[in-house]
Amino acid sequence: MPQNKRESLIYTVMMCFLMVLWMSMYNVAIHNGSLGLDTVREGWLGFPIAYIYAMIFDWFIVSTPAKKFAFRFLVGPESSTIKKVLSVSCCMVIPMVIVMSLFGGLEACIRTGIWSNLPVIWLTNIPKNLIMALPFQLLIAGPVTRKIFRSVFPEGKVLA
Repeated sequence: MPQNKRESLIYTVMMCFLMVLWMSMYNVAIHNGSLGLDTVREGWLGFPIAYIYAMIFDWFIVSTPAKKFAFRFLVGPESSTIKKVLSVSCCMVIPMVIVMSLFGGLEACIRTGIWSNLPVIWLTNIPKNLIMALPFQLLIAGPVTRKIFRSVFPEGKVLA
């Protein structure tokens, strides 16, 4: 886990990149009904704006309340590192899925020009995204990002 604000920012940039890229491809595949080069192209083209949106919400809105909730209700200072990591990850994924599902709904409405569908698109995106984002975060993105982060930035090397 990051030890200071600078490490936290670097870690967030890395984690957000992996999660947004994967979820962009997943959402395009669901929308297109298949996985192919068109899916990868469309997901990659939509990635930069989604990444900026996700970083802003993650860093400025979601992160602090999610961590406060996790450390107030789910884990304490004596809890194991893995329990802390899993608790914070779950507390981060749920609000980010809600926020990013709204982004996907807005994107769909912009493409179609039909704004009355936004609430339905948003609410139907949430469970679809949650069933992919939570396991992906816990089983793949989290471990991979932590491994790469600590390989590139050994503990104590990034100063506050």
